[in-house]
Amino acid sequence: MTPASLSHRALYEEVAELIRQRIFSHELPPGSWIDESRIAEEFGISRTPLREALKVLAAEGLVTMKVRRGAYVTEVTQKDLQQVYHLLGLLEADAAAWVARNASDLQMTELKALHQELAAHTLDRKMFFAVNEQFHMRLLEMTENKWQFQMVQDLRRVMKLSRHNSLLKSGRIAHSLQEHVVLLNALLARDSEAARTAMKTHFEGGLDAAE
Repeated sequence: MTPASLSHRALYEEVAELIRQRIFSHELPPGSWIDESRIAEEFGISRTPLREALKVLAAEGLVTMKVRRGAYVTEVTQKDLQQVYHLLGLLEADAAAWVARNASDLQMTELKALHQELAAHTLDRKMFFAVNEQFHMRLLEMTENKWQFQMVQDLRRVMKLSRHNSLLKSGRIAHSLQEHVVLLNALLARDSEAARTAMKTHFEGGLDAAE
């Protein structure tokens, strides 16, 4: 890894993304110390952009800075997870209700296509997770509420820190897909309250599986 290969955007942003992906993949697991010297040497960069990157990740809640001890990957407690799922349920349920009322037919078709892609990946947990997140974030984008989108994006980053992936629980993928069926049907029926309820139920199911 060289500085030239990280030149497409601000160096510290590229470094933040590289570390972010290591955190999400648990290559850097929750609670682990981030060895700044080793990472700077590996990336071929100075400590300055690395420290700027760590500030970005700390602002996102992914990294915790400890005085005189350095940076650590944030550990998510059970209470943290409950609070994150609760807030996501509220925010995304509100978005689902908005989409049911206001989305165009073309946008509904797009969500239907994403749902079909989700159903095609029930045997591939990694792909199922990726398409599931794509569905949720696209639904958020449709509201054109940048503040809501940013809040959900930040909360989802924290959710990924959990040691307990909800999709690992036996039968969770099947249950998740069925919850998506109920949600999609409510959206297509333009039933905002049913869509709101379906999304909240979806997050309640995800929390149960993650605990």
